[in-house]
Amino acid sequence: MRVVTTAQPLDVQPTPLALLLLGREADPKSERGVECPGDLPAPSDPDLVERARAAKAKLGDRVFVLGHHYQRDEVIEFADVTGDSFKLARDAAARPDAEYIVFCGVHFMAESADILTGDDQQVVLPDLAAGCSMADMASAEQVAECWDVLTEAGIAEQVVPVSYMNSSADIKAFTGKHGGTICTSSNAKRALDWAFAQGDPETSKVLFLPDQHLGRNTAVRDLGMSLDDCVVYNPHKPKGGLTVEQLRAAKMILWRGHCSVHGRFSLDSVNDVRARIPDVNVLVHPECKHEVVAAADQVGSTEYIIKALEAAPRGSKWAIGTELNLVRRLANRFAAEDKEIVFLDKTVCFCSTMNRIDLPHLVWALESLAAGKVVNRIEVDKETESFAKLALERMLALP
Repeated sequence: MRVVTTAQPLDVQPTPLALLLLGREADPKSERGVECPGDLPAPSDPDLVERARAAKAKLGDRVFVLGHHYQRDEVIEFADVTGDSFKLARDAAARPDAEYIVFCGVHFMAESADILTGDDQQVVLPDLAAGCSMADMASAEQVAECWDVLTEAGIAEQVVPVSYMNSSADIKAFTGKHGGTICTSSNAKRALDWAFAQGDPETSKVLFLPDQHLGRNTAVRDLGMSLDDCVVYNPHKPKGGLTVEQLRAAKMILWRGHCSVHGRFSLDSVNDVRARIPDVNVLVHPECKHEVVAAADQVGSTEYIIKALEAAPRGSKWAIGTELNLVRRLANRFAAEDKEIVFLDKTVCFCSTMNRIDLPHLVWALESLAAGKVVNRIEVDKETESFAKLALERMLALP
């Protein structure tokens, strides 16, 4: 017997989370955002490149386009400068005559550019949904609660916050307000040396936000600490999942955050590539897990990786543990020098939020600016900006 049912319309209203995931709404406390209004041409539109060129030419020196190393090639083509997040923010600050800064990166990078540029300059992020999962792992409310836990444990006065550049403006502001500094993956050791020197070397502690791996790797590899000197504060557990005794004994209080791309690489990835490619050099970013960093031949920031490959001898073989767009670009760049460059993991992995900035969004942003309409402006409020800038200036003053 066949039973026939008649479907009835369901009175279902989409939740805010569902709309957010669809790109239809914004969460003011998150780095994820909204879709671009209006119709965007398909990525395969043959006119896109010419339209981008025309809009950029019309804007001339009024616009300065920044392209992070992890961006797609189709976007990098239109960047005036390329680099890592902090280099690009400094490049923007060095162009005070540019009316518009179009940041092809992610939200926290555009915030940093707005903090470091003049009040008369406007920073634009082509897609507001281009966030950072790592930066999202530490909210201002969670960090304030953590500080309360440290205060209750009687150690807050001994703690100096050090926040990675890959953090929101709110976290940078918290850091500045509490006497801390910002760091990048290339100057993390100098930042930690500075932080520990702010108090009694025997009792000083660092709260490292939001990437536990960069904090742990720097403390152990560069400062000679042990893994036992580090504890992980989990914002989703009462009191961070730590006892007062653990907090008091620790030198490094690491936030439970990580990069979704670099966190994919494993010790198995390293062992596998060594088995497949004899004499391969394994070069990884310090956002990778500690066991991956310990097994690698070299470890360094994005800029370090690029310079290492530039200096590498012809015919050398490299497995790179960082974002795939950059690895693929480097492989193509050095192919003529017979340098074999492969992605460390056999599974392809782009930074999904970084890839939200595509050519259609860039064209839309540039054409809008050329028509006199500022879209997707990133603007940090003045109070947040003042404390965040203080933390960034401390970094700039590092010896």
